[in-house]
Amino acid sequence: MRLGKGFYTQDVLELAPALIGKVLVRDFPDGEIRKYLITEVEAYRGEEDLACHAAKGRTTRTEIMYHRGGYLYVYLIYGMYWMLNIVCSFENTPQAVLIRGVQGINGPGKLSRELQIDKSFYGESLMDSQRIWIEDTGENVDYYTTPRINIDYAGEKWAGKMWRFVRTMKDKA
Repeated sequence: MRLGKGFYTQDVLELAPALIGKVLVRDFPDGEIRKYLITEVEAYRGEEDLACHAAKGRTTRTEIMYHRGGYLYVYLIYGMYWMLNIVCSFENTPQAVLIRGVQGINGPGKLSRELQIDKSFYGESLMDSQRIWIEDTGENVDYYTTPRINIDYAGEKWAGKMWRFVRTMKDKA
């Protein structure tokens, strides 16, 4: 079942762990539909969070973050990797969740390449898109938290926030 607007209009620290175990669905241009279990995410919480792009205020790049939840915030890093983020919360409350990994694919750059994400996805609605959306599995999954990755530039306070959520992989006996 595709997740609706109500799921995305919550605080990033509630949405991020709620995304663990959900299924990211991609309908590719050739008509193939693939499903990916979300296993790792990071939360970015508004203008006060110095690791969040919104810390520099409202810009052309961050405009979509100021909309209500349920849209994609996509941006390019290192001139080669598109980062896939889910905007959440309410209008004028810029928060987003970076999708860092899905089952079998670790790393946001590898993930966006697998999904063929590019700048055309910026601002795409997860409620209405015909090419990307998120579905609920109805299962509760366990996860653990760690500090976010590669944000030392934000300072110790923000780099140390335990806002990275990773699915716990249980041993199969």
